[in-house]
Amino acid sequence: MEIDILDFIEQCRDLAKQALGKHAGEPASGGFARWVHVVLHCFRLEDGHSYRETPNRLKYMAELRDALGLDRDDLPAHTTIYKSFDRLKMWVWRALLRVSEQQQHPQSGHAVLDSTFFDRRRASSYFRQRTGRTIQTLKVTTLTDVESLAVLEVHITARWKHDTKTGPQVVRRNADDLQSVAADSGFQDWHTEYEIAVYDVEYFVHYRGSSATAATNNALNRANGYSQRWMAETSYSTTKRSLVDAVRALGWYRQFREIVLMFAITNIEPLVSRYNCDSESIQHSTL
Repeated sequence: MEIDILDFIEQCRDLAKQALGKHAGEPASGGFARWVHVVLHCFRLEDGHSYRETPNRLKYMAELRDALGLDRDDLPAHTTIYKSFDRLKMWVWRALLRVSEQQQHPQSGHAVLDSTFFDRRRASSYFRQRTGRTIQTLKVTTLTDVESLAVLEVHITARWKHDTKTGPQVVRRNADDLQSVAADSGFQDWHTEYEIAVYDVEYFVHYRGSSATAATNNALNRANGYSQRWMAETSYSTTKRSLVDAVRALGWYRQFREIVLMFAITNIEPLVSRYNCDSESIQHSTL
């Protein structure tokens, strides 16, 4: 998705301040405010450049510096930006994800549950051997709204837990805002169905096999909107095509944060496009 980078930066700035709340102005690294670092990491991933390239690009982008309140002669060094990704904890990126999905109205209350994988082999073979890394992919389970395609929740694991273990955990975090959840057969067992039913959420899960019970359940699911489960695949495709399908960070905790940030950016991009469309409509109406 092609977007105006200045509009993207301004949207990220507003959302970052909202997500951080009273902590937005606190210094994170190098004396720069936390929200500035959050936006810089959004900018870095959206444009697909390295930590070292980030200050170099800002040096020649006066409008972006103005939006961030940065001076050309006092830009954060690439090491400062790198270290801030360590200092900004996971709750910061989850808060940004939550704020970004809340801005996409209306939320339908109907979501789809699915899993995908991100490659973590971008690091050099020398680094992988030195650290004894054997896990090559990360499993990511998400909850996606069927109307806005906004990602509501992200669960990441390197141990590939079964979907029936992660599914209820993801739903539980958002149970107050959900009316129904659709999922494939990987999320189906009676423990999971019972646990989600306790949250007063309708659970449309595909049954395995061709028994009369399975056929009846699956037919009812299709009649009640189970076919919308493809929305999750669309969300994954959008994220991996517009950003990347592999994590770049070396440490596992940085990789987890990077994935949450990817989905937050995917939520923000439609907001920028919608803002541009609204602005063009206003301009045409005034002519």
